[in-house]
Amino acid sequence: MKIAIISDIHDNIWRLEKALQGIAQAEASVLLCCGDLCAPFTLKQIAESFAGPIHLVFGNNDGDKWLLTTIAVKAGNVTLHDTFFESEIGGRKLAMVHFPAVGRALAAADKYDAVFYGHNHTQATERVGETWLVNPGEVMGRFGRATYAIFDTERDEITVYEV
Repeated sequence: MKIAIISDIHDNIWRLEKALQGIAQAEASVLLCCGDLCAPFTLKQIAESFAGPIHLVFGNNDGDKWLLTTIAVKAGNVTLHDTFFESEIGGRKLAMVHFPAVGRALAAADKYDAVFYGHNHTQATERVGETWLVNPGEVMGRFGRATYAIFDTERDEITVYEV
């Protein structure tokens, strides 16, 4: 199974559109978002463009949580997890947060196969023990490359794509 991971969109819907096209080409089944969508219209674009399950944690720049919740409920394929997500998907135990320090602590707990985070807009992929610790980078592209990641659960591989 392939899981797409995005973060730090900051309403750059033009780069988001390109990222979602790449995610569709990769045939990802699930989409994880590590926060900082910002406006509710960004969530609407994601929900309308990705048919599979979408899991989202809030970042520090996500506004109007009431409208984000309304859009998620109406979309039917979006689950909001406040600030922490954990689940087993594709036979892998996963966690997701927005902040790097929390992500690192979760990875160090040796409880997960992969931990995903965002916030600092810096793409990073490393192993902490046996756990993948991954920041997919920023979709926004303001501070560097616009990137997203795909986790292939069958191969236990992380691939980063540039938008």
